[in-house]
Amino acid sequence: MLRLPIRAILPAVALAAVAIPTAGCGGSGGGGASNAANVQPAPPSAQLAAAEHPAIGDFPAPQGRTLRKLAGTLLAGPNVALATTAYAPGRNRLAFGLVGADGSFIYGKTAIYIARTPDGRAQGPFLAPADSLQVRPPFRSHTTDPGDVKAVYYANVDLPGEGRWYVLAITRAGAQLVGGTNVVDVGRSGAGIVAVGDPAPRIDTPTLASVGGDAAKIDTRTPPDTMHGVSLKNVLGKRPVMLLFSTPALCQSRVCGPVTDIAEQLKTVYGDKVAFIHNEVYVDNDPNKGLRPQLKAFGLSSEPWLFAIDRHGRVAARLEGAFGFDEFKAAVAAAQRG
Repeated sequence: MLRLPIRAILPAVALAAVAIPTAGCGGSGGGGASNAANVQPAPPSAQLAAAEHPAIGDFPAPQGRTLRKLAGTLLAGPNVALATTAYAPGRNRLAFGLVGADGSFIYGKTAIYIARTPDGRAQGPFLAPADSLQVRPPFRSHTTDPGDVKAVYYANVDLPGEGRWYVLAITRAGAQLVGGTNVVDVGRSGAGIVAVGDPAPRIDTPTLASVGGDAAKIDTRTPPDTMHGVSLKNVLGKRPVMLLFSTPALCQSRVCGPVTDIAEQLKTVYGDKVAFIHNEVYVDNDPNKGLRPQLKAFGLSSEPWLFAIDRHGRVAARLEGAFGFDEFKAAVAAAQRG
């Protein structure tokens, strides 16, 4: 059996470079009838369907082993490509993709283990279900490749202290278990970002009316989405809001297109009950001009981000980086409960 080594410490810049790549960043068309079927993603393959439902019994118990020893029992597996960057002490959402040596995405039942050092006692398993990014055809953009990334994994992981933590992802591939590793830095990088429970900043967001109907000024999606009808300031504190910061054509993480597609599809389901707002990232859609003031108001320096805001104007949930239908719908539910 091949032994899986714990990777050498990666420089911080490398972590920023391993966000999930996709072939296209565009959003999807804004059409589609408003009906219950639109709340569901496109039907998954059998492989992806299994990856959506991991169970504790699918994975080994640490039994006091170190992360290095646990990794040593596995076949060398995929690269763990992180899709989240802001980690603070406590419970954290860790989103990621699994990428094979040939660059293809890998889907299987997956869980996460963590430790302070490679020779620290392993903690886990933290289940990491796959969350579908596949919208139905009417909501797919002209530039999004339907054969590309199909889902993102996510786990809720306890990272109790600041500093570097080592991450081991274990995936079931048939009868075998394979593993991949990465590291995360827990600190104060997210300290300035509007958090769950905070009041959302009462700010204007661009609308079609504010740009004279020229959607290209406030949307890089092809075709433009339909989430520019209201300003946040006018609906804040009146009804739930899903505020998405993304730039489908200019996305550094290259996942803005898929998450904007999902928002556009789900908007047709919730209708007027929830306000869906898409805010582009760069001034005049030009990266050289810096971030739009709305991102600065929320303390953001990366994209995409989703803020679910309840009818009282407080943030009920937030998602960074890649997220699929399940997490998006859970965020909507959190905003509606508030």
